[in-house]
Amino acid sequence: MGQQLQTAVVGATGYAGFELARLLGQHPRLAKPLLFTRESGNSADLTEYYPHVLGNGQLRVHPFDWNSLSHQGVDVLFLATPHETSREWAPEALNRGMRVIDLSGAWRLKRESHRAVYGFHDADPVTSTAVAGAAVYGLPELRSKQIAGSKLIANPGCYATSVIVALAPLVAARIINRSAGIVCDSKSGVSGAGKQATATTHFVEVADNLSAYGVFTHRHLGEILEQLDLQDDELIFTPHLLPIPRGILSTIYVRLAQPMTSAEIESIYAKAYKNQPWVRLFGTKLPQIRYSLHTNYCDVGFNLSSDGKRMVIVSCLDNLMKGAAGQAVQNMNVMLGFDEKEGLN
Repeated sequence: MGQQLQTAVVGATGYAGFELARLLGQHPRLAKPLLFTRESGNSADLTEYYPHVLGNGQLRVHPFDWNSLSHQGVDVLFLATPHETSREWAPEALNRGMRVIDLSGAWRLKRESHRAVYGFHDADPVTSTAVAGAAVYGLPELRSKQIAGSKLIANPGCYATSVIVALAPLVAARIINRSAGIVCDSKSGVSGAGKQATATTHFVEVADNLSAYGVFTHRHLGEILEQLDLQDDELIFTPHLLPIPRGILSTIYVRLAQPMTSAEIESIYAKAYKNQPWVRLFGTKLPQIRYSLHTNYCDVGFNLSSDGKRMVIVSCLDNLMKGAAGQAVQNMNVMLGFDEKEGLN
């Protein structure tokens, strides 16, 4: 791919879509991204939605049109769209020769029992099944070999990323007592719910408040179970809504199969992530949301009990960066053979 690789973002006026537009616009290997909205009407400048980008160069947002994508030679299409829309549009984009990075949950899940939470009704089930089989779960820290050269990447969920990155090395090392259960207590800023306000996400409901939701039913639960190869009864995941704009903190509680030292745990993490530029290991210092805001880092720290049998892990990330747009650009870099850090520093 040359310096003028052409990308496009559908859903550019949403929070994750806007972050994508910003990141792609500064990427050294890309032409200026094409921006689209699912809404009908006339083209508009991005500053009409986000006035704070005034002076950073004109970026127009256009009503979505397949012919425009094809005519302008789009190489990589980013879908920051609702799950149902991505489920319909990704196969069409692939058929038109584009690579696709989808930020929705349309293609993340392999097990039908987990995917049922979305309630998809595919117009062409045969095609959807084939596309789903070819989709790669886009967590570069675990799936970089599959991501490289792939045509369709299912960008992970924000909560799921924070939990999987924290737990994957421990599960792989077989040091967790899975029969004792794993508890994941995760908290996210309000932007994780999307730009469209709901009865539970507008200011009056969120300010000066903290609430749990989606207990046993959250869509990211299936991702965590599938990527860590856990059984449904081995993990409890509870998300909470924080009264802050962005950021995720996951506190994860595990029992170990045998007593261990902090040095042994640090060694396991260091070996797993030694070549992963976007995971920062804090050792026994616990990360905080503010450390990773506006970056693509996932920060991980832990504490052990005095008997070495119980462990608390804290994982933090920016839900719009490593939890969405930043990870999508990271996936594009891996997909196309670029340096994984390009456009993200």
